[in-house]
Amino acid sequence: MLHPSARALLDMMIEKQVPPTHTLTPEQARHFYRERRFATQPEPPEVAESRDLVADGPHGPIPLRMVRPKGSTADQVLPVLVYYHGGGWVIGDLDTHDTLCRSLANLAGCAVIAVDYRMGPEFKFPAAPDDCIAATRWVRANAAALKVDANRMAVGGDSAGGNLAAVVSLAARDAGDLPIRFQLLIYPATDAHCDTQSYHANGQGYMLTRETMAYFYGHYIDNEGHKNDWRASPLRAASHANLPPALVITAGFDPLRDEGLHYAQKLTQAGNRATHISFERQIHGFVTMGKVIDEANAAVALCASMLRDALAPRA
Repeated sequence: MLHPSARALLDMMIEKQVPPTHTLTPEQARHFYRERRFATQPEPPEVAESRDLVADGPHGPIPLRMVRPKGSTADQVLPVLVYYHGGGWVIGDLDTHDTLCRSLANLAGCAVIAVDYRMGPEFKFPAAPDDCIAATRWVRANAAALKVDANRMAVGGDSAGGNLAAVVSLAARDAGDLPIRFQLLIYPATDAHCDTQSYHANGQGYMLTRETMAYFYGHYIDNEGHKNDWRASPLRAASHANLPPALVITAGFDPLRDEGLHYAQKLTQAGNRATHISFERQIHGFVTMGKVIDEANAAVALCASMLRDALAPRA
């Protein structure tokens, strides 16, 4: 059964006649997503430092935001999570996920560097993965100046950001010169073909719909053949061997539920350590909604606990 808090949120959206994302222009959808956070997200927790940065990328400068956990010192070398926000490769930014990044930093005791990658429709695939790969490489190259440990690096993201974290992990493995300790994949999009049982079961009525996913992919990908490219559909990569340990979180009432599960299974079958945890009563996007959905806070704490363990110093 759907969690009562999630049900209440959906009912409120119906009552207030909140327009579905796919009925809005990208500019309208970005504005609405940015403003909606005030109704559903907890207050941003205090951190030791929040600083905006810029990385070099193949398509131009890439804005970043680094937060360092409360209680850390400026000269303390910290493990680091590079985080890619969700929003269907069309919406979302450094502000929409600032509370989540701050919470993960404080709870895991690591620095978090969020990436404001290029999005559609202005910048089509593969601009987003290009930016995310370049930004992650920039963090490693500038680790000493940033006071982070390049050998204790994780990548993570939610939804489209989970897709990008999986893609960065695959690209890093193939290049062989970007060690990643852990991948945090929160209800990741892993297959652009959108044809799983959960798409049919959960494609209407639970906030994220089939129409909205079609809207996102339509703005992101302009060539149907690209849907088979592993940078768009990491589930379809030729090999999933030799990848970092992963935590894959899914939601029971999410169209993306099955592709997240399938990705966790692919990782395990290929010999990697992958933990899959499904919040069976939840909807897509719940992890950032801790103000109205209490299970979100448990999910964030779980992510942070596994992140802290994965980035701990090795003997």
